[in-house]
Amino acid sequence: MVVLSQDIVYALTGEEVIKKSQSAFYYAGKDFKARVVMRLISKEGKERIRELTMLRKNYGESGGDQKYFIYFYQPQDVRDMTFMVYKYPAKNDDRWLFIPALNMVRRIAANDKRSSFVGSDFTYEDVSGRDIEDDNHSIIKEERLGEKDAYVIKGIPRDEKGADFSYKLSWIDKENFLPLKEEYYDRHGELYKVFTADEVRDIQGFPTITKRQMKDVKTGHRTEVAYQKAEYDIKLDDDVFTERYLKKPLKKWIE
Repeated sequence: MVVLSQDIVYALTGEEVIKKSQSAFYYAGKDFKARVVMRLISKEGKERIRELTMLRKNYGESGGDQKYFIYFYQPQDVRDMTFMVYKYPAKNDDRWLFIPALNMVRRIAANDKRSSFVGSDFTYEDVSGRDIEDDNHSIIKEERLGEKDAYVIKGIPRDEKGADFSYKLSWIDKENFLPLKEEYYDRHGELYKVFTADEVRDIQGFPTITKRQMKDVKTGHRTEVAYQKAEYDIKLDDDVFTERYLKKPLKKWIE
């Protein structure tokens, strides 16, 4: 049992809740495939659409190494573009982007992980997750969000230069530990970005966020992500996650 104040006792620490959340959100199954539609929507309602396939494979225990591969179908200007991540615990990830128009594979520097992912409101770091050890996590309260009971976790970066936010509030479902909502606050303590899980479905026994949204509070721009199809434990080949297949991915895995 962990005592956080004279009046409140929680069974878990903030870090334990976030570890369970990371496991549920980023590590479900041995591997994963999803056909994804991403809508970039301006404050005025103008839409741009990205269609892609995302592949993910875990190596070892939850919280351990992972590899990601993303292939873009639409729009035409990004068709055949691919993105690959080797995610490591407690050290910088390796990231590559293949740009077909230039026939070039570009290594994405570690300090670019907070850049916009293909013009969306999600960052490269949002796609594969932020290391738990990068932040201090504490439970500040429990409350009901919609129909769900949630832990509210405050995350503060250990290194203020290693994040765009000064702190983050996360509402974590007490039942399945998926993130229901996240609020990001800047150096002035002002809210600037909000993540919401808009639909959760059970897929092969894994609670899965099948619709999510990231909104830039200041500009009004938002990005909606929806899974058209998702599968776990498909026995992905290791060869998928190589520079060779960045340029020519195997159709059986991306279709």
